[in-house]
Amino acid sequence: MTAHTSGPKALLHAYLFVPADRPERIAKARASGADAVIVDLEDAVAPEAKVRTREALAALLDEAAPLVVRINAAGTPWFDDDLELCRHPGVAAIMLPKAEGIDAVCTVVETTYQDVLPIIESARGLHEMDCIARVPGVIRLAFGSVDLALDLGIECAPDGTEIELLAFRSQLVLASRLAGLAAPVDGVSTAIDDLQRLQADTERSRRLGFGAKLCIHPKQLATVQAVFTPSPERLDWARRVCKAFETAGGSAVAVDGQMVDLPVVQRARAVLRDAGLSA
Repeated sequence: MTAHTSGPKALLHAYLFVPADRPERIAKARASGADAVIVDLEDAVAPEAKVRTREALAALLDEAAPLVVRINAAGTPWFDDDLELCRHPGVAAIMLPKAEGIDAVCTVVETTYQDVLPIIESARGLHEMDCIARVPGVIRLAFGSVDLALDLGIECAPDGTEIELLAFRSQLVLASRLAGLAAPVDGVSTAIDDLQRLQADTERSRRLGFGAKLCIHPKQLATVQAVFTPSPERLDWARRVCKAFETAGGSAVAVDGQMVDLPVVQRARAVLRDAGLSA
């Protein structure tokens, strides 16, 4: 995870998956500029390779910046040993797939003492999401769009809008806000080479209230980070709004011909926080 030594912490926007059984890719991912690197022990690793991959990953955790680890789901034969690995100080946080209730989430927190990002990717996970989001140690929810569509029997139109999943995305945003969590992490865009599609996907995520996105290739990082990072113009607007409101003693005031009251100021402060700046 990105480290900040002082001042407000900027939100992480681009989470990059890398297969745990490809150590050479892990090194490249660490140097890619991703806000966080997720080493994947789940979908990316074949069942017969999971044990030896986990053992090899233990050595890599001693190197350089800490990594997020996506473990195997609760109830699988690899879950307990994955948790033991994640007690390592080289683990920055744990991504828990198939999160479907508080028991598994609590087990992860109590066993590893690590921050947890549960992936909501099933009907049961959606049903239990409000409770999952309130477990101490959960720092952010992630949306497993591909697996959720499969679980619900949803077939998304080929235009890439995924309007069929709109309601479920909004549920994640609402649950995160009610639990006081950071804005959730949206699911992957599978069209690696279609950066125009990625741009549209990420802009949709931001408009819906997400604060980050899962990436499956380093070439996706720059687009995702650009969409979620406030532009210089937006930061300048936020600073001017906050300064004008402060100068007015907390009364409504006009900035750029627009009325500024407390809700607008709170939005401006959020823009500055997203960039790791003080209001």
